[in-house]
Amino acid sequence: MNSPRRLLEIKYIDEPSLSFGHAQISDNPKDGLFLYGPHSGPIQSKEISVGVIGTQKGLSYLKKWAVRLDGFVPVPPPGITDKEHRLHLSNFPGLQEAFGISISPDKFVERRIDPEALDNATKTSNQHEAVRKAVDIYIREIEHHDENEEQTIDVWILVLPELIFERCRPLSRRSGLDLVKGDFSKKKKTRSHLPLFEDMMDLSDEDIFDDTPDFHRQVKARLLKLGHTSQLIRETTIAPKEFLNSAGYPLRHLQEPASVAWNLATGLYYKTQAEPPWKLAHVRPSVCYVGLVFKLLPNDPKKHACCAAQMFLNKGDALVFRGANGPWKTDDYEFHLKAPEAEKLISKVLSTFEDKHGTPPREFFIHGRTTFNKEEWDAFSKAAPTGTNMVAVRIRPTGGNIKLFRSGDYPVMRGTAIIINEQNAYLWTNGFIPSLNTYIGPETPNPLFVTVLRSTGKLPNIKTVLKDIMGLTKINYNACKYSDGLPVTVRFADKVGEILTMGSAKDSEKQPLKFYV
Repeated sequence: MNSPRRLLEIKYIDEPSLSFGHAQISDNPKDGLFLYGPHSGPIQSKEISVGVIGTQKGLSYLKKWAVRLDGFVPVPPPGITDKEHRLHLSNFPGLQEAFGISISPDKFVERRIDPEALDNATKTSNQHEAVRKAVDIYIREIEHHDENEEQTIDVWILVLPELIFERCRPLSRRSGLDLVKGDFSKKKKTRSHLPLFEDMMDLSDEDIFDDTPDFHRQVKARLLKLGHTSQLIRETTIAPKEFLNSAGYPLRHLQEPASVAWNLATGLYYKTQAEPPWKLAHVRPSVCYVGLVFKLLPNDPKKHACCAAQMFLNKGDALVFRGANGPWKTDDYEFHLKAPEAEKLISKVLSTFEDKHGTPPREFFIHGRTTFNKEEWDAFSKAAPTGTNMVAVRIRPTGGNIKLFRSGDYPVMRGTAIIINEQNAYLWTNGFIPSLNTYIGPETPNPLFVTVLRSTGKLPNIKTVLKDIMGLTKINYNACKYSDGLPVTVRFADKVGEILTMGSAKDSEKQPLKFYV
């Protein structure tokens, strides 16, 4: 006798609301900032102190953009090829009008770099050395200011020529350049080549091989120790008409100027103010979310990995905790901490939460892309104080095998969920957005597969877990978007891990997320 089929429950998770100035609420960051200003914005406009580093041309491009950022930047009228899918775009009202802060190009602390010196540095035959030299050119300017000037800089803006992106990334092709020999041979050298003399020789220069040859990651890692937030901007982003191809079109396909302005302004606010520009409006009290990060160390013969935890409080505050390096990759091709390191890392997060709130969290969610083995989970549970329900949640993007349509051919609404059982569900964090009357995406969206793996107390309702994840897709403060496809606990895992694996980031135990993005 055939058993009856179980009908899957399809549930709509309401769009999370965001809180802005004057305790006003909106589901759209741009609308909320336009109408009400940032959540904890100043009553009077606050001028932020900006340090800028770039070539003479790069600095001039930035100054022109800074003037533009102070005013109204409209969404251009639709062209022949983009008449549709523009409902999510918004005019930029101006930095002061939207964020309550201002910048004065005339008061920029300018540090000019020599383009020829940068060109020569990036032509060094060993790419590790080439990237380190390029990074040094920028970092030395910040160090010089710190050592010789009293003025405090709220944020450093690094304006980057295109050669940085052509030559200073891991897979950069530098063929055709007149490469010059540096202090290291073209063959990659590591400490393992000199094992007998490692304890006797000063190999401090060889720490360049502890860093991936990636300009962006190395700058962020170096600035962790200096305690500066930064914004990296390509010259082609702020001056696209200065970089045209043979057909007269910009070299890069860019967002329209209003979106660029929104994103730059959001980054400037987030990296210079004590609180983020918006917060989740309706949150459950005493809840903490943690995203676990694992990343293999570059150039490590032992294949060790770095572990870190990203802590997100229920209103958007975020900190990154570095854990121990070790052989965390196991035979099942997943990363798992040993008990002492697992307990220590989670204890750091719990201690910080209690310092901020006076009591331990009532619920403590650990988000990851993998499962947690018994040794790991027992250590997490041991670290949990009495009264804290620790919950492990796996969040995985799916491929193209799962599709769901609305009214035949239309994408489902963002927030649609298929509840499989009390522990498993599919959640569409991308899809049609009713308030915008559009779907922001090029193809039919794919869902996340969410699994509540286990908990130290009662398993939470799967719908509550999905609602939390929806909220966490709306607190990416590195851009001004309606939402992300991934919750912030997973969204920045790779970015944080890539920076923490840099040798330059050693001893950076705890920093706000704003230093990494």
